[in-house]
Amino acid sequence: MNKRPSFNTANTYQPSSTQMQITNDMSICQADYPLDWYQEEFIPYAEEYQALPNRKLTTVLAWMTPYVQKAKNHFGDQLLLLAHYYMGGDIVRLIEQFGGQIGDSYQLALMAANHPEKSVIVESAVHFMAESIAILANNTQQVYITNPKSGCSMEILAKDFMVEPAFLDLNARYGAENVLPICYMNTSGRVKAMTGAQGGAVCTSSNVQKIVRWAQSKKKKILFIPDQHMGENVAYWLGINNLAYWPGGTAGAQYSLRNQDEKTLEKFDQSEMILFSSHCAVHTVYDATMCDYWHNKGYTTIVHPECRNEVIRTAQHAGSTAFIWDYVTHDRANTQRYAIATENHMVENLKQHCIKFGISVVNLAEAPSLSASKGTGCGCATMSRNDPPHLVALLDLLRQGKALSYNQVKAGDVVNEFTGRRSRLGKQDQDWVIHHAKQALANMINITENRLILDKM
Repeated sequence: MNKRPSFNTANTYQPSSTQMQITNDMSICQADYPLDWYQEEFIPYAEEYQALPNRKLTTVLAWMTPYVQKAKNHFGDQLLLLAHYYMGGDIVRLIEQFGGQIGDSYQLALMAANHPEKSVIVESAVHFMAESIAILANNTQQVYITNPKSGCSMEILAKDFMVEPAFLDLNARYGAENVLPICYMNTSGRVKAMTGAQGGAVCTSSNVQKIVRWAQSKKKKILFIPDQHMGENVAYWLGINNLAYWPGGTAGAQYSLRNQDEKTLEKFDQSEMILFSSHCAVHTVYDATMCDYWHNKGYTTIVHPECRNEVIRTAQHAGSTAFIWDYVTHDRANTQRYAIATENHMVENLKQHCIKFGISVVNLAEAPSLSASKGTGCGCATMSRNDPPHLVALLDLLRQGKALSYNQVKAGDVVNEFTGRRSRLGKQDQDWVIHHAKQALANMINITENRLILDKM
């Protein structure tokens, strides 16, 4: 298939609420979803959860309701519950029953700023998302994550100390005024601040084309941090041919232009965009032959931009999680059959939601000849760490007035993914991160929404 896939642009649709109806036959996927680590105060709640007779969502909902209702009664309109589409189906489905909001990373980032009346924001997703909310929050808002060990493989391989050598070397060779950084939402507040301090912007999967077009208009070298695959895909869509690569992870921290040969340096000199090469482990499972299989079955294929370029080139459509949800639930291709390449919790939630519409949804990796070797499991294992007992425990303990420093998220925090402990910056450094990360996020919002940002942003 030689035709380039369609790609959604921001604001071309209005994402709808999932509005999932819980039925007694829905249960929690446990294949790669073990009962996870709990901080000491959370253990009694985890023990209650483990003692439940089954994992049917109706059973879990009945157990959660008294705890959540007490917290809602205590905090009233000040409480805001959030979850990402990729969360385990139990959280996405359950959180809506309690008036919570579901969104993609761009929508979640705006939640605090768009709801200044919410002083207690509880997020079930990964740490960089909670930190982005905290950066845009005002001083009266507190942001909490249900499980501090819920990280992101892409962000873990693009820590600030891994990315900083790219800034230093590229600025030294080309001049900081000639290098424009663009960082993906899936980065820490520190990386967002480094980006904002040099005049750059954040991007998400829903607005990446718009942000990179803006960067191109500045006539500078673009440093895209990360995702390598999304960078390759936006280059494909926009006709950017000259790319160079900075290694991801610890290799990125050790990489130096001074140690490269002339051929490599020439590649950097000629490049329009330099890609920091970390990526999402979940989305690399897909390949182009899976698209071909489902095309032959009459399915419409839609893939996330974090997939590898060969998948993007073969699929019929590409877009963010919010775009995928909207496109399928409204059967915009008029096929009633969709094969989706993204995190499997989201695909399963979409599949359940679409049954009542007569729409068939499969994960692209379910192609029979390949599923045995590829597999999808339940979904993103780190997202799954935000489970029902974590949410219940956090809400109930906050209601009791307990200080939960493990769970409160502030700009510049670094979390040890093995212990859950967080290191917090001093006030001056924290203010630096907030100021410059806000600049990068404000640039993103300005470009995406085509509007001025309020002074508070």
